[in-house]
Amino acid sequence: MTTIRQDAWSTDEDLILAEVVLRHIREGSTQLAAFEEVGDRLSRTSAACGFRWNSAIRKKYESAIGLAKKQRAKGRALTGDFIPKEVKKEKSEENILAPVVDDVKGEIAHAAELNSNDSLTMDKVIEFLSGYPKVDKSQEYTNQIKRLEEENEMLVKRVEKLENEKKIIAEDYKALIGIMDRARQFSVYDHSTKSVAQSTK
Repeated sequence: MTTIRQDAWSTDEDLILAEVVLRHIREGSTQLAAFEEVGDRLSRTSAACGFRWNSAIRKKYESAIGLAKKQRAKGRALTGDFIPKEVKKEKSEENILAPVVDDVKGEIAHAAELNSNDSLTMDKVIEFLSGYPKVDKSQEYTNQIKRLEEENEMLVKRVEKLENEKKIIAEDYKALIGIMDRARQFSVYDHSTKSVAQSTK
């Protein structure tokens, strides 16, 4: 019977936990199944693995989790499975224009069905598209750019603040080490002077 470990987690074990959980997310499995697999591999309980993931590891892998969910969604889309609501579309230019493109494709297909006796030529497509109303997304793009610039500026300020805090912590750490060195030297000096004083008595 395998002994259940309760010692501290190592960096390698954290990496194994993250790799297995991300694989299960990509494959559409549950996190509980991932915790059970990791528990078997590391001789730990699935509850301990779940606690470790939720308390210490998950925050470090948020972007990887998002990517794994997107990969899972792509896999389901390729196999024709249902894509869950939690998988959100990226807010990219392609996705903003996707409904318009789909509408155009639908209209073309509909027109082709109506005129199935006639062959669909490039001239007919151009004629149809020239009558299609133009969609002006410039204001939406401008707002997105403005929002991203503001977000970037905020992140730059946060990075500067963190750099300053890091610098202060490093200076405090150096000062503390210096104080500890002086205290140790003083302790050695004090001990040696007491020894000399006792030997002279």
